Amino acid sequence: MLQVSLSRQSPPPSPKMASPSSLSPAIVSRRGTKTLSEKALDPSFADLPIDVLGVIMSRLILKDNIHASATCTSWCKAAVSVRVVEKYPWLMFFPKGDNSVELLDPLQGKLYILNLPELPKSTVCYSRDGWLLMEKAKSKDMFFFNPYSRELITLPECWYAFDEFAFSCPPTSDNCVVVGIRFLAEFVIISTCHPGATEWKTDTVPCYLRPFYNQSNIVYCKDRFYCFNARGTLFSFHPSSLTWSYTGADQIKCPYVYDREKYGWSEKGVSLVEKKGELFVLFTSSNEKPLVYKLISGKWEEMIPTALDSLNIFVSYYNSELRSNLPRMKNDVYFSRFSYKGQRCVTYSFDESRYNPDEQWQRWRELCPPQSLWIDAPPQKVLDLLMK
Repeated sequence: MLQVSLSRQSPPPSPKMASPSSLSPAIVSRRGTKTLSEKALDPSFADLPIDVLGVIMSRLILKDNIHASATCTSWCKAAVSVRVVEKYPWLMFFPKGDNSVELLDPLQGKLYILNLPELPKSTVCYSRDGWLLMEKAKSKDMFFFNPYSRELITLPECWYAFDEFAFSCPPTSDNCVVVGIRFLAEFVIISTCHPGATEWKTDTVPCYLRPFYNQSNIVYCKDRFYCFNARGTLFSFHPSSLTWSYTGADQIKCPYVYDREKYGWSEKGVSLVEKKGELFVLFTSSNEKPLVYKLISGKWEEMIPTALDSLNIFVSYYNSELRSNLPRMKNDVYFSRFSYKGQRCVTYSFDESRYNPDEQWQRWRELCPPQSLWIDAPPQKVLDLLMK
């Protein structure tokens, strides 16, 4: 396999050119090109076939891809042809008593209004893949709603008022499964449901699965749901068998000490995040620096700022998203709180080691209010309508 190292490396040397006096008239007239004999005697990486260059560029992360594209024309064409830039989520805010929502582009700082007259009065429970899992007001009825397509998919009536929700994939998929958890004093109620089902399947497990109170969340990864218990132990839930099991990963607790009597449980945030089959956890507390850990071979390893490699985490009360390879975004945490007169959200920069804006945040809910969450950016056709 052909491998090329690009880190801190000078551009590949250009082929050596003979002096004008030694060249024949035919060659002098084509000073900017090389003959076949010249390419054979003095090869250059720039002369590689475009399909070979494309294979090389496709194996580079975005940062190295951009560096490589500045080398020469052929490298630039190959790099741009395979460059993959992830889309970053937008912030959706639900004002009280209104059927409209606000959409904030966190990079451009632009705010849009999206009217949703079809949306019943309800509260958001979870979001992923552009879909919202919602609960109707004054009832236990659950439904999926896509704010861009206006599609609504109902679920059977719930018997319990759940404390935590999650779903595996878009409800339009045959593999979609919803999980709801209700925490009681002596045991935990777990229910699952599929779109199109007529009832929920319910089971109970011991109370040791009680998570980090209301600051933790559930994520889906590789056909299982994952959740921490109060001791920082990671458990997995298999929806088909309705069974929880200990993952074997090391325990991890938020290292920050806080005044529980003064602030209750709302000062500390614990956000479990999944990205391409890998698990991360983010700890936040007051104005302390957020801490990011990655699960590697059963051990939680802290990711120092230099190892984040342009990673960005988007945190809200209901869900957390992780992105990399984003333009003009790197090594930041984006919280779901509006600031700057509603044009930007609160961020923390690992590179600058500070919050922006630099204010005093005492409670986690101040940074992640329940009225807002992260959702996939709207399709271009929806954005075009919002701009008119």
